[in-house]
Amino acid sequence: IFHNDKKTFLIWVNEEDQLRIISMENGGDVKGVFDRLARGIKAVQDSVKKESGKDFCLDEKYGYIHSCPTNLGTGMRASVHVDLPGWTRHSIDKLKARCEELHLQPRGTRGESGGQTGHTYDISNKHRLGYSEVQLVQKMIDGVNALWEEDKKLQKQ
Repeated sequence: IFHNDKKTFLIWVNEEDQLRIISMENGGDVKGVFDRLARGIKAVQDSVKKESGKDFCLDEKYGYIHSCPTNLGTGMRASVHVDLPGWTRHSIDKLKARCEELHLQPRGTRGESGGQTGHTYDISNKHRLGYSEVQLVQKMIDGVNALWEEDKKLQKQ
């Protein structure tokens, strides 16, 4: 893993994907995180091309080619950690069903197979294929906003 001093930009090499580029930070500045990600990807891409003469492998139909089939397409997984105590108390199964309707994927904060603790969830876009990066980030933002509003109502019940 390579990262900047603030650990807000990270690059994993040959973990699950051949190259995983991550931009993250505490708070709600999704635009700032996305901007840093775009600039970072461009810098890595330019460096790889300068060093090797080759570009990232991109298929017009399927997007960027990764070693992990679940990331076929853009490879973009935009996520936020959000507290949803109302949904947790109401029903985790119903939260999962609602996320399915919103094309979102709920995970525990320990990662894909780490399990759920408390009422904090990692909510991300479910799809990677057939959408642009901007569409996927917007889908995540809209869905999390909907879950947040619904959670406030469930807390009052």
